[in-house]
Amino acid sequence: MAFIGRQMDRKMLCVEDSRTEQVHLVMQPHLNAGGRLFGGMLMQWIDETAAMAAKRHAHRPIITASFNNLQFLRGAYPGDTVVLKAKIVYAGHTSMDVKVETYAETVTGEQFLINCAYATEVAVGEDGKPTIVPELIIETEEE
Repeated sequence: MAFIGRQMDRKMLCVEDSRTEQVHLVMQPHLNAGGRLFGGMLMQWIDETAAMAAKRHAHRPIITASFNNLQFLRGAYPGDTVVLKAKIVYAGHTSMDVKVETYAETVTGEQFLINCAYATEVAVGEDGKPTIVPELIIETEEE
């Protein structure tokens, strides 16, 4: 891993280093009164997936600071597979922004985007205080 001149303790990592995917089967306990995936359950899965991506980048314990742009675009139903894909899109000094895209996959394999969210995660040290995270290397135009 590369080091930058004036901050020898701050490493640099690629977006690919943080990429995380989590998969869930929508079952009865995950449903709301309308028979669709409960939004709170999806938010929990998004939070977990974002934290895993941030932990992969920072190599430190993570706390969630905020969510931004949490949009429920479609529902997911019993028997659907929910696929969450997360990656770091920005790394500050101690915080990271994580993009989480969520797809519902039907039994036929069709995938539909059902949610897109951004989470801000903060790396913390043993003392529970924010600590430095690696810089993010942007390699492609998509990133």
